[in-house]
Formats: sequence, C-alpha cells, structure tokens
Amino acid sequence: MAARVAAGGAVPPLLDDLMPWSVRPLRPGRTWVTAPDAASLRARWDLLVGAEGAEQERLFRPSRSRTPLTPAAALPGRFTGTGGFARDPGPYPDPVRILHGPFDEHWLIPDHRLLDAARPELWRVADAHQLFAVEHGYAPQGAGPALSVTALLPDGHSPAGRPGRIRPLYRRPGAREPNLAPGLLGLLRSRYGDSGGAESVLAWALAAARPSPSGPVVPLPSDGALWAEGVALGREVLRVQLRGAHGGERPRLPGGRRPYVRAAIPPRPAGLDYDQASETLTLGTGRVSPVPAGAWEFRVNGVRMLELWFERRTVPAEAEGLAALRPRGWPQEWTSELLELITVLALLDELGPRQAALAGRLAENPGLTRDGLHGAGVLPVPVSARRPASVLDHHEEGPEGQFALL
Repeated sequence: MAARVAAGGAVPPLLDDLMPWSVRPLRPGRTWVTAPDAASLRARWDLLVGAEGAEQERLFRPSRSRTPLTPAAALPGRFTGTGGFARDPGPYPDPVRILHGPFDEHWLIPDHRLLDAARPELWRVADAHQLFAVEHGYAPQGAGPALSVTALLPDGHSPAGRPGRIRPLYRRPGAREPNLAPGLLGLLRSRYGDSGGAESVLAWALAAARPSPSGPVVPLPSDGALWAEGVALGREVLRVQLRGAHGGERPRLPGGRRPYVRAAIPPRPAGLDYDQASETLTLGTGRVSPVPAGAWEFRVNGVRMLELWFERRTVPAEAEGLAALRPRGWPQEWTSELLELITVLALLDELGPRQAALAGRLAENPGLTRDGLHGAGVLPVPVSARRPASVLDHHEEGPEGQFALL
C-alpha cells in the first residue's frame, strides 16, 4: 500500500494523468516566420528568396538546426521544398493560422526548412475535428487559468514562466482514439453514469483545472451531479474559446454591452490605456467601448492579455532584417480581432465566479485521487499512451525528396 501511495498519492490527478500524450511547444528558431498579419510574411519570403549568398544567410538567421542549406522533410499535409532553401526555395506556401500563446492568433509560414522544431506529430493530427489543450505553464503568484483550448495549431508560447505542454484531444485524425488514459472513460462512466466521451473530459478540465508547478491539477468530483455541472460549465468555456470553430457560433456579448470603435485607431497608436469609469480602451487617439473591466484585467501567468496583444503589434520594429517588414499602418483586421478578443475575455471573466464556486465545492468534497486511479488500474499509464500513434496513411516527403519513414 505504501508503494501505491508513493506512486499515486492521496492528491488530485494531474492533466498529465488524464491526457497522457503531450508535445513540447513549437520552437521556430527565428521571429520572422510568424506575424500578426499574413501580408508581412509574403514580403519577408520574397525578400529572402531574392537575396543570395551571405546576404541571404544573414536574413535567414541560421541556427544549429537550420541554415539556408539544411534539407528538411515537408510538414504533414504541406507541399513545400525539402532540399536546401538556398538551392531551391520553391513556391511560397500559403500561411497557416496558429494560436500564438493563449488567445492571440497569428500567421506562420509552414515550411519545415525555416523552423527549428515544428513538431510534425502535431501537424499529423491537426484536422477539422481536433482540439488542442494548451497548458499555460506555471508562474508563482501569476493569476489566470491553467490551460486553454483551441482548434488552431498552437505554438505553446507562454506569457511568463516555463511553457507548458500541448495535448491533442485525439491521437489520430478524424477524432479517432481519444488521448485519454486507458480505462479512464470506463471508470468515469461507472462513477458518474455517463462520461460523455473525450470532449466531456476536456470540458471538465477547462472548468476545474488549477495551475501547479507539476502541471495543471484536475480534481475529479465525488458524485455525478457535480461532474455534470462542471462539464456543462466547461462546455461554455470551450464554446467561447473556440470562437466559432467546429460549426459553433462566434462569441457575442449581449446588445448594449458589445464593444465598438468610437474613434478610429490611428496607423501607429502611441500607447494603450484603460479608463474603468467609462469602460473605454484607448489606443493612441483611438477609442473602443464599452470594454468590461474583467476583459481589461484578464490575465494569464499574471500578464494582461490585452496589453500583450497590443504590444506584439506595436513594439518598435527591428532596424533591419526580415522581421522589420511589417504593416505600415493599422490593418482593419486587427481592429476586428481586437473587438473579438475583448468579447472572448469578457465572457470568460463572467464565467470566472462559477469556476471559483466549483473549485470551492471540490475542495470541500475530495473525489477521485491519484491513489484511486492507481487502485482502479488507470494509473500508471502505459508508455505507449504517452507516445504519438502511428498515423502515416499517406505519402510524406522527407529531406531531399526521399520518402519519410516513421
């Protein structure tokens, strides 16, 4: 019994116990391969392709993993060159939308030759059915949720502290083989009546997870009624965070509470400020209202999300290099994205008190612990469940055009 307590312990399980397969964050290796706007990426590509020799190498910004001469396998589902970029760059690949850290959508050039560690195992399972749980990492005294969910490919960037892991909900394309500990769904069904499947487990984690140095802690309740309540709450969080993906509706605040642009945002807003009394967000001479205080104060790892979003679009450009190619003004799509981000953060803040109440009830009524999962045979998780599944059912081109072997 002592050995079992040491292995599991009378403590709540971690997300790592429930969703065992995880992938480290992407490591691009160079800042110019991502941008808040797609047009800048095309301009950077064209400049790099037009350069030669030492100038191309300088613009490329080589690392130990990638230089202009490094061949690399094409990313799954992408048709790009696989030989050295300097020898044959090939046509410009359409950029893909990614989640850059929590709640910020950027664009990425999906060419493996430009990325130090692109995590191909994520690209293989990214499809119209996939959801990714993204841990926010742990920052002592840092306020904010432990994880978020996206239908986009996430890069796993953390605003502060050590980056967390990326956990796909499914191990295979087409929503096949849930990324759950073997036997977990059966155990939940026996305890709560109906587990609701993998998405219910993810919804519960969204509602109940709390950050810890070991990764998100996900308490499991003692009764089915609390489970059902938490799953319903988590599905509301999930709906807001998906922003209309998977056939859902885009998040909207009630009439009269929706943010609008009251004064046009200038081409280069000098700063960001907030007035709580008037619920007004100012971007230079631009004004947006109403902006609920909860949206302004919404933080991850202690970092305000609206401030971080603005900083990434207005930080002074590099004097030279590809990252210096940026929009000359303030694109209209950024204004639309800002209004949606305000809406998302406001709605999530409104759900916060219900999540706090759920956490209080879980603290008063401890449920299934790691020790209990060991006793039920769910833990320890088999090593195979922590590894990516073999999903190679189509041709993937390896470096220099060779067939990719997995």
